[in-house]
Formats: sequence, structure tokens, C-alpha cells
Amino acid sequence: MTRTPEEICHALLDAARSAGAEAADAIAIDGTSLSVDVRGGALEHAERSEGTDLGLRVLMGGRSAIVSSSDARDETLRAMAERAVAMAREAPEDPHVGLADAAQLARDWDLGALELADPGPEPEAEALRDAALEAEAAALAVEGVRQVSDAAASYGRHAVHLAATNGFSGGYARTGRSVSCVAISGEGTGMERDYDGDSRTWAADLRDPADVGRTAGERAVAMQGARRPKTGTYPALFDERISSSLIGHLLAAANGASVARGSSWLKDALGEQVLPEALSLIEDPHRPRIAGSRPFDAEGLPTRRRALVENGVLTGWTLDLSSARKMGMESTANAARSVSGPPSPSNWNLALTQGEKSREELMAEMGTGLLVTSMIGSTINPNTGDYSRGASGFWIEKGEIAYPVNECTIAGNLRDMLLRMIPANDARNYLSRVVPSILIEGMTLAGS
Repeated sequence: MTRTPEEICHALLDAARSAGAEAADAIAIDGTSLSVDVRGGALEHAERSEGTDLGLRVLMGGRSAIVSSSDARDETLRAMAERAVAMAREAPEDPHVGLADAAQLARDWDLGALELADPGPEPEAEALRDAALEAEAAALAVEGVRQVSDAAASYGRHAVHLAATNGFSGGYARTGRSVSCVAISGEGTGMERDYDGDSRTWAADLRDPADVGRTAGERAVAMQGARRPKTGTYPALFDERISSSLIGHLLAAANGASVARGSSWLKDALGEQVLPEALSLIEDPHRPRIAGSRPFDAEGLPTRRRALVENGVLTGWTLDLSSARKMGMESTANAARSVSGPPSPSNWNLALTQGEKSREELMAEMGTGLLVTSMIGSTINPNTGDYSRGASGFWIEKGEIAYPVNECTIAGNLRDMLLRMIPANDARNYLSRVVPSILIEGMTLAGS
């Protein structure tokens, strides 16, 4: 008889105790995923996977070890526990490793309010195929689109459970649906590509596949005739599609693991201004139907809404138990983990204060500069914040789009860039990271 993730976790803990572990936690993830790709009006690839992955972490004083498996048989669980205990006894000591105290643990959460799992039935492969075909057809119908390199649709459902010898035991299910399309315009060396996609927790919220395909096609055609812009110093308007990457760099620098190592350009900035005074960055892990929502973190602590940046000032780090102990602080309940790795700090849903003006209004005000719609590669110095990325998009003259551009590089220093941010009002509220288009003056642009 198949056991639930909760039953597997408790069986792992029993095995760990029997093997001599002083403390332990276990995680089990039972999942089903289905993906379909089409090309040329026909099915190209379909894949379905089902399985249960499990991980066990044992602690022996300040020593720990982690083992993982996809086999939930009793003999495997016993072997995992014995191996983990043996490994922990030989592991180096870390005084900051350990489970949460019982008083810190999450209790009485409301899963129904989070709506993490769509109660509807799993879609048939044919339904996903039809959605992908609809996206492909809509892209090909756009004048100037030569081909669609990829049109896909997918579904996934996963049940997660976490249990530990400190008394915590909790789990939840999560679903996801997505549709995407990559369109290509032009021929030979003049070929350009662009994309669109949508991913939601509930199928009813998913955008129309035809809209996704049509948008991908229109974006690819708009890039026809792209050329390099002139080298110089110009304002750059980061489109809402990619602006969250700027906030991602801020989050990476405020991650407690990096700060504790001393490898962060924000390591001495706690309590200092890192964004314009009018802007705040709010983390809210309790937004319904959003991918980053969860009732507790990977160490069983209750998640909560908090301001990472308030009125421009950095108010705290993103911490799990280990990084918090290293820094003499309290965990912010931001631990994430896989079945094969230890907990580490990670962010949940985030929202940046939106501005009062539209992207078009900011474009008009910038005069001459670059509208960035796509970025590739990155060179980010984690200690200094020096920033350099490949970019493409549109050159702006007199506040209007003049022509598409590609093969250029934008550069600056993140500490300075973030202080010059001017947000638009076009963020999509259904994303996990709600970040509008962002205008930054004085970016170094390397083109022709």
C-alpha cells in the first residue's frame, strides 16, 4: 500500500532515532508532472512523470548529514538513516546547525486561505496539446513570423510534507499550469526571436493560449531590423518583463548566507538607504493562488509579512536558523530546502512600491535612451555590486521608440543604480514578484 508523504516522513524519523540520531528532520515530496511540446502543427514531445522524493537530515551535536532517495521501502529508510548517522559522526562541527525550538514552530495555519492547489481534475495530455497548438497557430498568424521554435503547455501537482523530532509536522499540496511560445521572425542573419508565457496556480486564471502566442509573435516581429545602439551614458528603462531581475540582485545581497560570509555589497548597509525614500519592498507569503506562498518555511517556522526595505531603508536580512544564529539574530522564517540539501535562506512573494506614471510616460520623459526588454548573461561582483549585462530592446528618441536594438551591454553599480530607480505603475499583481517597469538614469551603454 502506497504511503502518504506524512507517513514517509514519520517513518524516516523513527528510523533515524533507531539508528542513534540525536535529532532529525525529514521531507517528502510526492509529485506528478505532465508537459507537452508541439511544432509545425503536430505533437513533438510529451512527457509525464510521477514519483516520491524524500530526504533525511540527522544531527549529532553540532554535526549533520543529509541523505536522499526516491525509494520509500522500509529497508531503504533504515539504510538511509544508518548511512546519515554514520556520515554525521564524521562531519565537521558547525555550532549554528540545529532544529528550531518548539516555541518557534508554526501552528494552526489556514491552508484554505492560501488556495495553493487547484481542486480541479488533472488535465488530459490532449488538452495540453491543444493549448500549445493554439498558441503556436496564433503566433504563426502574425504577419512576419517565419516559424515557432517552441510552443508548450504543462501541468504539475506536488504534495510536500515536513516533519522533525522537535514535534513539527506539516504539509500542503501545490498545483501549477503554464503555456508558453517562442516565435521567430526574419531569415538568415536577420532572424529575431521573442517569447511570451503564463504560469498560474489555478487553471481558471491562466491566460488564453492564443493571446500568449499572438504576443510572442508580435514581439518577435517588432525586433526586426535590430542594430547596435551608440556607446555612451543614457537612461535605461527596464521593461516590466525583466525589471524584477534588479530586485533579485538586491535580494541576493540581502541574503543572510551571503552577509554572514561577508560576500555581499550590502553587508554594512543595514539601516541605511538602499532605494529611493518613496519605495518599499514588501514580502508577503500569504497571498492566495501565488506560487511563492506558503504557511511555514522549511524549518517549520511560521511565515509572515514583512518589509525588507521600508521607505528606502534596508530593515533586515533574509535569514534561516543557521544564518540567523551566525549573526546573533532571529530567523525571518525564510528557510527553503530540497530533499538533498540543507535549509538555506530564500525569499517568498515580493512587491515593490509602484509609481504614479505609466511606462509610456516615463519613456516620454527619458527623451533618448534604451528600453530594455530582454537580457542575457551577467557579470555581477557580489562584493562591490558592479553590474554588467547583455541587453536588447528598443532605442528611444524624443520619448518614442525609434528602432529595435540588440548586441549591447549595460553597466553600472547596483548600489548607485537602485538609489536612482523610478518605478512605473504597470506591475502584474498576479506574479510572485510584483515589480513594475523601472527607469534608471545614467547607465553606461556599450554598443557600436
